Amino acid sequence: MSVLVVSGTGTGVGKTVVVAALAALEIAAGRRVAVLKPAQTGVTMDELGDLGEIRRLVGETDALTTRELARYPDPLAPATAAARVGRPPVRPAQVVQAVQELAEDHDLVLVEGAGGLLVRLTPEATLADVAAALDAPVLVVAAAGLGTLNHTALTTEVLTGRGLRCAGVVIGSWPAVPDLAAECNLADLPAVTGAPLLGRLPAGAGRLAPNEFLTTVAAALGAAPAWLT
Repeated sequence: MSVLVVSGTGTGVGKTVVVAALAALEIAAGRRVAVLKPAQTGVTMDELGDLGEIRRLVGETDALTTRELARYPDPLAPATAAARVGRPPVRPAQVVQAVQELAEDHDLVLVEGAGGLLVRLTPEATLADVAAALDAPVLVVAAAGLGTLNHTALTTEVLTGRGLRCAGVVIGSWPAVPDLAAECNLADLPAVTGAPLLGRLPAGAGRLAPNEFLTTVAAALGAAPAWLT
């Protein structure tokens, strides 16, 4: 695939670290990768934001390009955050144009959403609408423990209902000592979603240096995930 949309089942599930992992693995395999963040919320212009975290984890390389279309200071859904500061929201057509530009000289474009699949980019449009406009598969990043079955099943059900493709599910932060719910979810997540569980990143992976990060995510997801090609 040349474009992959990455959505969480909500906020704080490890979506940015998963995007960094995919970028690092593909770059290590000799591919050029672009990461597009349509709307960043909850950070000021002086802060790194999600793309800064991805660049830090991947490390210095000419094979990675990052692009952010808009940034809003309030930690809210992009549509609401844009309205609060009197700025226009990011529309799906803008995302499609940016992806098309990046795809011209990159092997893979990763589009990272804000929070969950139905978080509003505009009053009328969500990340699901972006995926539809791009005709791109969606990777779902889920939490490990209690409650994740419901959130993940709801997300994949929306994808199915809208005729969108689910690339699979990745657990964004797997605890060092998983509880009973987390252990059971390894079997239950694919059962309730109908989507493959593609891997689980260990908790704390986002704090690693680039070399250790690459080694860690390769062990968790595979050196070059077959489902990305």
